[in-house]
Amino acid sequence: MKNLKIFRNSRVIVTGHTGFKGSWLTAWLKQLGANVMGISLDPPTYPSHFEASKINLGIKDVRLDIRDKVKLEQKITAFKPNFVFHLAAQSLVGLSYKNPTITWQTNVLGTLNVLESLRKLKNVCNVVIITSDKCYFNREIHYGYKETDILGGKDPYSGSKASAELLIKSYISSFFLNNKTRIRIATARAGNVIGGGDWANNRIIPDCVRSWSKNKKAELRNPRATRPWQHVLEAVGGYLCLAINLRFNKHLHGEAFNFGPNLSREYSVLELVKTMGVYWKNISWKVMPKSRKKFYESELLRLNCNKAKKILKWKNILKFSETVEMVASWYRSYYDHPKNIDKITKKQIREYEKLLKKRLIK
Repeated sequence: MKNLKIFRNSRVIVTGHTGFKGSWLTAWLKQLGANVMGISLDPPTYPSHFEASKINLGIKDVRLDIRDKVKLEQKITAFKPNFVFHLAAQSLVGLSYKNPTITWQTNVLGTLNVLESLRKLKNVCNVVIITSDKCYFNREIHYGYKETDILGGKDPYSGSKASAELLIKSYISSFFLNNKTRIRIATARAGNVIGGGDWANNRIIPDCVRSWSKNKKAELRNPRATRPWQHVLEAVGGYLCLAINLRFNKHLHGEAFNFGPNLSREYSVLELVKTMGVYWKNISWKVMPKSRKKFYESELLRLNCNKAKKILKWKNILKFSETVEMVASWYRSYYDHPKNIDKITKKQIREYEKLLKKRLIK
């Protein structure tokens, strides 16, 4: 990926920096020499990648609910960011059924507050707003959804993310449209990410490692469900790539981009678990009875990422086996030597950057 040096000494805001993807993005930006302000609630889980990898060190760590418009606006306008990555969200499908109001307020009204804050900025700023692959109306067919496909959602989380996309588009047309706007905005839709430090409930990798670390069987809800699995560094690398391109290409303002693996590289939940077994000793699992499933989950979801490949020159670079090995290695290191896990995070970022230089389209 070219021009990563652009982040050195840049003022960068990451909302949701205590979350899984946000913490990896923040860790990477720190290594790039960025001046980072994180805006988020406390880490959503314990343990958390944010705390385990000591990501609070060397950044402005602001604990703030993005639903608080006044305080959010004060922080954003005072910091005068060159880049904003908006990841703060209620990001779990299962939790969206339990707390639909909080989900909609955070994912839609929280995004509205970010957009309103950006309107008050006096400096040039490039903004990447992360929504979700679940923002598409999923027809459960073997088709890779393109950025121009219909948005929708059968659950509160998916519906809120689709609505956030509509909100963003309307704000760009209403308040950031003319060629003189100082604010450039693009949205990013990534497939399911996996990586070290995710301890969320009802997610396949965290559920497995929690069980296996205690020599218990992992419980699989939907073993046949297919997902566009990708390492978290692939996804956040896509966000960085989009921000760089947005900075230099005004025509990307208002565009949406998918970030995911090739359509020929899709694997089921069961295949993912079996591959983890190559790098983790004595794994076992059982299938959850249908009667115990508490909420609807899609069986099939694919993304067409040709737009990102063509325009941004971005692509996934890791093989599926490499992705799973990195995930397993991080968790094994955590359970064996938790005090040194920050070094593993930094090492994996360095190694991924080296692979980028070797494998990414020039």
